[in-house]
Amino acid sequence: MKVLMLSWEYPPRIIGGISRVVHDLAQKLGQQGHEIHIITCWDPNTKELEKDKYVFVHRVHTYDLKANNFIDWIMHLNFALTEYSVKLLNNLGNVDIIHAHDWIVTYVSRVLKHVYKIPLVCTIHATEHGRNQGIHNEMQRYINDVEWWLTYESWKVICNSYYMKNEIETIFQVPYSKIHVIPNGISADKFNGIEKDYEFRKNFAADNEKIIFFVGRLVQEKGIHILIDAIPKILAHYYDVKFVISGKGPQLDFLREKANNMNIGHKVYFTGYISDENLKKLYKCADIAVFPSLYEPFGIVALEAMAANIPVVVTETGGLGEIVEHAYDGMKAYVGNANSLADCIIALLYHPDLYDRVKTNAMHKIKNHYNWDLIGNQTLTLYNEVINEYKHSRWIHEDFKNMLKGFLGN
Repeated sequence: MKVLMLSWEYPPRIIGGISRVVHDLAQKLGQQGHEIHIITCWDPNTKELEKDKYVFVHRVHTYDLKANNFIDWIMHLNFALTEYSVKLLNNLGNVDIIHAHDWIVTYVSRVLKHVYKIPLVCTIHATEHGRNQGIHNEMQRYINDVEWWLTYESWKVICNSYYMKNEIETIFQVPYSKIHVIPNGISADKFNGIEKDYEFRKNFAADNEKIIFFVGRLVQEKGIHILIDAIPKILAHYYDVKFVISGKGPQLDFLREKANNMNIGHKVYFTGYISDENLKKLYKCADIAVFPSLYEPFGIVALEAMAANIPVVVTETGGLGEIVEHAYDGMKAYVGNANSLADCIIALLYHPDLYDRVKTNAMHKIKNHYNWDLIGNQTLTLYNEVINEYKHSRWIHEDFKNMLKGFLGN
């Protein structure tokens, strides 16, 4: 099978969670012998064209024009991606399917679909409505409309949780049967060969302190402010802890100031951006990983923590609530409830049997439910279903009849 994937991020360009998902899915499909072409945005110090293990990566420069705003830049990107993709498709010959990842590549995806008559599927990783708990301004409305457009143009819509399936059906009025749940995954051997580095750990906490770890974008929807609100209760019960918060985002200064104003700044360490190498090392040094999201379509960071063999505490929201079974393979707190979050963390700190049990069960779940072999096969099954429907559709036959009319002159 020959597949064209479109995504505005691909490693080493990592904006959010899409990058790792696209990478891991594409690599698994390529490893199985399929020809996968990723068309993505160029980033400094990256190659414009390379064979990255099992996939071909095409990185496209946006136009050398100063965009007035983010939406204008997206349009520049789509024009550049379209220009490149047309040349590529003319050289590649037949492509079986186009797979678009999120709204940012909607325009180029639609153009290629209609010009080359290639069936389009999309993955909606999150929605503007969900991220902002509603639509509140014109930019959000525009993005929401483009997201709807992508789901409308796609033969099938993929999402990563049943929470997202319900959200897409409700917000965009997409037929329920058109939406397919295929979860994100993680390699169970992601942390193989990485041992706990005690010298590295000293950069973040004292030897006697347990590390409570968060990683993600520092934005409202991730709920880091709820974690900070939970800290005084945790310290009252278990003082020898350090809260390490990794990531960057617009809330960094607010969160740091909040911790200082609560007189707990000495117990919170903000690392800022952290490289993949150091992130893996930090996971192995952490004692508990916490993801207190207010909105989370899936939550791949929870899978990373499970694969690192540390217990997770999440909130009962979105995909996180589907990944974790409370007190079995993780702990679940009420959404937006600092008291509930503190109780979950304290329970793990005080009960070694619970701590060990959730770690063991989480690792079993990673291997049996969230492995890329299974996810790759589910994706291929969907691709084949789409291709089979496409071959028997009116769309392809109407196009053929129109071509005959052109040749025959009537």
